[in-house]
Amino acid sequence: MGCFFSKKSKGKSSDKEDRTPTTTTVETTATSNAVPLGNNTDEAPKQYSWDKREKVDPKDYMLTGLKDVTVGRLSGKLNGQQFVIQECENCNIFVFDHSATITIDDCVNCRIVLGPVKGSVFFRDCKDIKCVVACQQFRTRDCKKMEVFLCCATQPIIESSTGMKFGCFQYFYPELGFHFKDAGLSIFNNNWSNIHDFTPVSGENNWSLLPEAAAVLDFVPAPDPESEFKSVRISADPARSIVPLTKGGRRKDSEESCLFVFFAGEYTTANARRLIDEVTAKGFVLIQTKEVSMRPEDVKRVFQNSAEDLVEWITKGPVIALELNGDGVVDACKNIASEMFSGTMVFVSDNKNTSSRDVDSFFNFADMQMGL
Repeated sequence: MGCFFSKKSKGKSSDKEDRTPTTTTVETTATSNAVPLGNNTDEAPKQYSWDKREKVDPKDYMLTGLKDVTVGRLSGKLNGQQFVIQECENCNIFVFDHSATITIDDCVNCRIVLGPVKGSVFFRDCKDIKCVVACQQFRTRDCKKMEVFLCCATQPIIESSTGMKFGCFQYFYPELGFHFKDAGLSIFNNNWSNIHDFTPVSGENNWSLLPEAAAVLDFVPAPDPESEFKSVRISADPARSIVPLTKGGRRKDSEESCLFVFFAGEYTTANARRLIDEVTAKGFVLIQTKEVSMRPEDVKRVFQNSAEDLVEWITKGPVIALELNGDGVVDACKNIASEMFSGTMVFVSDNKNTSSRDVDSFFNFADMQMGL
């Protein structure tokens, strides 16, 4: 069914820091004029751990009522906190940091870039928005005319929204890879084209996919050179994007697809990126990717005859799977596997007659595993 090679990988252990509480002893000398300690107004107040925390100003985590400006937050300013954007008009907004959740309310004619969001991104009552978004959950309600370059770990949802267009996330800034990890997001779990319309209208399409050749910077320009973000080295070149560019739900160009799976090791992500670069340089197309954990019974169901040799490898961590498409892609992938990844544990479809079954079997399992 498939071919594979093996390589041992090393694990890492983590140490927990021991913290022992400290106590302070106050000594007093008894005199006839002594004031009881509890009433001594000169004594410094006790310091508790919550007193030492840096005070948080809610205004640092909000953008409200702005017009015709370039604003946002640089890396390190949010550090995983919640963020709110509301009542902004004709603004360029750049959030080059990771956050917990972001809500965007009542904004009109804005261009927005949001760094990785651990939880949800929720647009409400917005109109004429162009944005680049990476998040766990994406939702809109009562929105009109939005163009979204999206990386979303779950199924994006639109509700009472019209004129919605979606493309695959294509963006880079130097800290973006670290921000994905901080937000707990995988660059390989992107359901950008699998939209669920919560309020469909018979005979109408509330959403569609952007043209395949759509360029991010034509929708969301780079920061103004006069702004505080001028020093951030951004790129929207698909070849530099942190998230791999996938064809998603668009019609495939060929009937031949190949399943290529990397099992956990020291360089799994880097190897997957190398493969993508290699096959796309040869003219093949990346359709979809997934990073998911598997159990022994999952391996037997998905990989069938090849399962016995693969079971031990799924205990080392998640697998990264890719669907590649194009005439001759199966033979090309088998050659690449033997030439570039001979010391790495991989699974590759064995022939084009069974490769479609391989693809369907794995990605159906992955979608069920992730609740899609």
